[in-house]
Amino acid sequence: MPTAAILPTHTPGLFNQAVLETAKLLRSGGVAAVPSETVYGLAANAFSPEAVRGIYRAKGRPSTNPLIVHVATAAMARACASDWPNLAETLARHFWPGPLTLVVPKSSMIPDIVAAGGQTVGLRWPSHAFFQSLIRECGFPLAAPSANPSDQLSPTTAEHVMAGLGQRIPLIVDAGPCAVGIESTVVDVTGQRPRILRPGIISADQIAQATGWIADEPIQDPEGPLRSPGQLSRHYSPKARLEIWSWESDAELWDRVTRESIPPEQLFVLTHSRVPEEPIPAQISFIPDDPEAFARALYGYLHECDDRGAQLVVIEKLPTGSAWGGIRDRLQRASAPARRVG
Repeated sequence: MPTAAILPTHTPGLFNQAVLETAKLLRSGGVAAVPSETVYGLAANAFSPEAVRGIYRAKGRPSTNPLIVHVATAAMARACASDWPNLAETLARHFWPGPLTLVVPKSSMIPDIVAAGGQTVGLRWPSHAFFQSLIRECGFPLAAPSANPSDQLSPTTAEHVMAGLGQRIPLIVDAGPCAVGIESTVVDVTGQRPRILRPGIISADQIAQATGWIADEPIQDPEGPLRSPGQLSRHYSPKARLEIWSWESDAELWDRVTRESIPPEQLFVLTHSRVPEEPIPAQISFIPDDPEAFARALYGYLHECDDRGAQLVVIEKLPTGSAWGGIRDRLQRASAPARRVG
């Protein structure tokens, strides 16, 4: 089976050529992996049910999990919404273009398959230059979940996309590593107060400062459709078992590591508070406790662990605070027990 073609974008000429070739594919009803500031997305024409089915097929994504629709103008956003609440306008003014998705009542232009049968749609105006140029060239919004097999790690480089979907899609656009590194914050603005459905790098504190409202807890009807992606209990998961630990000393970490009885080359530990001063029988990595730097590096680190055959990945318990909410959410879902089948 042929592998995906990769289009580079590192010169103005290559960038423009990639925009034109990708837009041609998407106008014909195809799918393509494209870069954004959050993670790489698998894009298709959001107004075409058949094109969107191509996303679900390539990812093996459940049809009950809705897609985010990406726009590049305010007019395009409003065409996708049957109503544009004041909260949506406020948050769009503060954070668009950027890593924020707004859940609004969907218009008749949005097919049911995009919304997983629901009456709302998540809209985002990305800040990535290629993604913006592509949407404008297409002239229609793009549905684009992360460009990875369903439930697995999101990709933050073209190489990650190739490893996961290279045999299933025709085209990958390579614009280097993603600047944010985790998926967008998703906020439901259909009520009086904002509800954060999926935390991200834009924090609850920032949402509150912009709107004057502390975000309500999300409400999900267990029998109703999901209003946003990223709400499944297990998601964003590496192949290895992932656990969150805290420890008071190098000796305590050494003791816990050795009790796992895993070869040191297959046990990976990611710390943020300090590098152990004593030798630990594991592969130790360090990311400073800055949430933006941590988010930018996290998925790349987990992909590397998978590539190196990790059995167990340990991540030091994160600091408290709203700024870490999105990363805590991803690690909680990534470390959740696998669902039983049958």
